[in-house]
Amino acid sequence: MEPISVAIAAFGAIKAGVSAGKEMTSLAKDIGRMFDAIDAVKNDHNKAKNRPFQSVNEEAMESFISKKQAEDLEDNLRAIVYATRGPSAWQELIRLRADIRRERQEEKERKIRRRREITELIGTWFLVILAVVVVGGILILGLAKYLGRI
Repeated sequence: MEPISVAIAAFGAIKAGVSAGKEMTSLAKDIGRMFDAIDAVKNDHNKAKNRPFQSVNEEAMESFISKKQAEDLEDNLRAIVYATRGPSAWQELIRLRADIRRERQEEKERKIRRRREITELIGTWFLVILAVVVVGGILILGLAKYLGRI
């Protein structure tokens, strides 16, 4: 399913929930889905794609329209949050999103660094063991030759 379709569906659920008198906290899952879809639309817009059955102009227009629809949905959500919780709630939501995004990125980078460190450690130990085996083999061959066994 296209990210913009997911965003539109999530916004519809949010709007219906607010109209029905639900609290914003009970709509958290839909808000999260909508933000994830909006982020996906923005990321897709920023990435260069190469669709073989679509012209450059078609792709550009589709990407532009999806991005604008996502921005409109985000503006509509902002208006709902302003109306139900006030401007400070929107700012807090945006700050929390940024904090969580930053934490996830840092965690991803930590995992990449850790994986790289483990790979380097395994490589180092492999080389050390190989060096010990080679040196040991040379010493054993030298000793065998010295003792006349070869």
